[in-house]
Amino acid sequence: MDSSSPSQLAQYIPVLFLLAAAVGFAGGTLLISVLLGKYARSSKAKDTAYECGKDPIGAGSSRFSVKFYLVAMLFILFDIEVVFMYPWAVVYRDMLAEHATRNLIFGSMISFLGILFAGYIYALKKKAFDWKQ
Repeated sequence: MDSSSPSQLAQYIPVLFLLAAAVGFAGGTLLISVLLGKYARSSKAKDTAYECGKDPIGAGSSRFSVKFYLVAMLFILFDIEVVFMYPWAVVYRDMLAEHATRNLIFGSMISFLGILFAGYIYALKKKAFDWKQ
């Protein structure tokens, strides 16, 4: 080992300084906010919850319709479909050169789209996209 090269532990000193600065900044900010918060003027208006400029009336959390969650799940389902189609399209171009797997990869995507299309038809039949109900 060369005596002029720093040891491995000495190489972590800048990281420790950065960690100490981050912890010091976070702790100092919290401490200052607590100290200054004790001396601030408070009133009933300042202590109420702030909801986008409106006075909070009623319960803090309202119930959402099940339709909201159903539409959200359907959005995620069709979003995932698109996420799976991009890599498939990239790989399919390379697979066209190979005669053995050409039909296999095309058939797998057709079956995937068929299952999603069946789910879409089912959602239409159940009127999952109808917001009025």
